[in-house]
Amino acid sequence: MNDENQFFRPVGEICQRQVVTCRPGEGLVDVVKVMKEKNISSVVVCDDAGAPIGIITDRDLRNKVVPSGRDPGSFKVADVMNSPLTTIREEDVLYEALYRMSRQHIHRLVVVSEDGALNGIITDTDILRMQNHSPHQLVRDIEKAGTPEDLKVLHARIQDLVVRLSGTTTGIQDLVKLIAHLNDQILLRLIHLVRETRFPDLPRGFAFVVMGSEGRSEQTLSTDQDNAIVYADDLSEDDIRKIEAFSKELIEHLIEIGVPPCPGGIMASNPAWRRSLSGWYKELDQWLTTPSPKNIPNVSMFADIRTLYGDASLERKLKAHIYHRLAENRLFIMRMAENMLRFTPPLGWLGKIKTGTQGAPRGEVDLKKGGIFALTDGIKALALELNALDGGTHQRLQALVKQGVLKQDQAGDLQESFDFLVLMRLRAQVRSVEQGKKPDNCAALEQLSQMEQVKLKIAFEDVTKFQSFISGHFNLSLLR
Repeated sequence: MNDENQFFRPVGEICQRQVVTCRPGEGLVDVVKVMKEKNISSVVVCDDAGAPIGIITDRDLRNKVVPSGRDPGSFKVADVMNSPLTTIREEDVLYEALYRMSRQHIHRLVVVSEDGALNGIITDTDILRMQNHSPHQLVRDIEKAGTPEDLKVLHARIQDLVVRLSGTTTGIQDLVKLIAHLNDQILLRLIHLVRETRFPDLPRGFAFVVMGSEGRSEQTLSTDQDNAIVYADDLSEDDIRKIEAFSKELIEHLIEIGVPPCPGGIMASNPAWRRSLSGWYKELDQWLTTPSPKNIPNVSMFADIRTLYGDASLERKLKAHIYHRLAENRLFIMRMAENMLRFTPPLGWLGKIKTGTQGAPRGEVDLKKGGIFALTDGIKALALELNALDGGTHQRLQALVKQGVLKQDQAGDLQESFDFLVLMRLRAQVRSVEQGKKPDNCAALEQLSQMEQVKLKIAFEDVTKFQSFISGHFNLSLLR
């Protein structure tokens, strides 16, 4: 079915059939608890006969409850719900659903039968999945790309897709995973093309690895390269020369298709970031025995290593080496934890958010320096103690809870604050793209709603609490 015909499919073919409902007389707090437990953003309100009469969404909580200043426990569902309800019938087509959402500036429609009975719900995200420029179609197009020039066009489409999805109900975790997955697919296809056309006899005993946010699969729109090469010690000089030539050509093409070079030169084309396994052991030993301002960031970034292509056993050996050395030298982890304390959230004495600090322009805050970095690096330091570096920040938080390092509610607060900071950064980056500007890590405070500013303040306060926890956990007061 072509892209145009997709819009004439019946709503009933793709709507979600399982819908969470409530009654108008229920307490709002109880309904919000259900929304949190089920990780949903809306609940349909039905009358005693089961007929849908309204809906509650996250936006209602932000715009109606918080600004009121009332005790949330005093609200009933009927006080907040949107009614009369905008509905659509199963036999109506997707084009009509999109038209109604656009006209009324909403993200979802309740699906009903001819007699008004509740049959499902459909969101703009559900419809976007059916479009030709959906993530699924984009992956298929990447897999079929025949040249680096094709990948350049597709890399630009990733940004367009993310900009489009950022305005839907797609969750931030799903968006970040999508960005990471698509970026991985671009790079894997490029590696295949370079090998196929220029290096068909490349040796097997090496790995192309990514690090930093890319290694954690936590990229947004503002990203550059952090990658390296590790190869087996038994490769011949001829094999090593082939890997060197391959690395240089790969990075050149990566830059050409739109992935900026790392300002610090952390790329596989740089000899300093292309070493044998034993060569990396020596380099890591030098870093880990000297916790200098340069070595601490290097270890922190390298600790996020993830094999994108090649022999993954080399990555496992490098991680095992890091664990072994840090078990012998706890001082380095302490210094690494101490380093994350330097990135204090931009809060004033009275808890007011300060703008124009940490290099951010006037009226803006740097979300990475103000919170994201402290969270990722603090959690990373705790994970290093447990030999639990696999995965990203969410997976490490789960490991820390499982090992009893963090309590479940503490980890939940950290995850919620981390996700909110990443969401605010992505939205700010999308605004920059839409304005033709280069996206960065800063957000203008005036562009955030009152509710978002309150949540941002809470997130920064959570970062401050976490820094105090890290200081106590690692006994940083003992350092001089």
